[in-house]
Amino acid sequence: MAKKEHVSETPATQFLRKQGVAFTEHPYTYEEHGGTAVSSRELGVDEHHVVKTLIMQDEAAKPLVVLMHGDRKVSTKNLARQIGCKSVEPCKPEVANRHSGFLVGGTSPFGTRKAMPVYVEESILALDKIYINGGRRGYLVGIDPKALANVLPVKTVNCALDE
Repeated sequence: MAKKEHVSETPATQFLRKQGVAFTEHPYTYEEHGGTAVSSRELGVDEHHVVKTLIMQDEAAKPLVVLMHGDRKVSTKNLARQIGCKSVEPCKPEVANRHSGFLVGGTSPFGTRKAMPVYVEESILALDKIYINGGRRGYLVGIDPKALANVLPVKTVNCALDE
């Protein structure tokens, strides 16, 4: 009998369980700087369904979370315009770690250290299932994207650019 790989709790999975969100666990072999191309290949899923959790900041250095398709990048100019900011830029890794409580590469929008506004690319909500970081490098959780709006203060945006 094959032994199921045990995955220990993370702040993200604790948050999801507490909120009653059904999720599937998808551990994979993490590669430094591999991104969603590696996770989608390792799990055998479409990279468009793998959602990246990006910690960014506005011109006043206020942090925010952006959820984006794995095969797209964020137009920071379009995002800033849509959320009423002058500019938006990615946080430096150490700053992102401090805001989220997660290591870059293992950042989840669930169970973050600080409460931050969460912006989700609108087309993500139309997918039937998404794979999003579960709070550790090499670990994604599969959830219904509609659950995002039930447990996070999400606002939809349209700022995706083809990679």
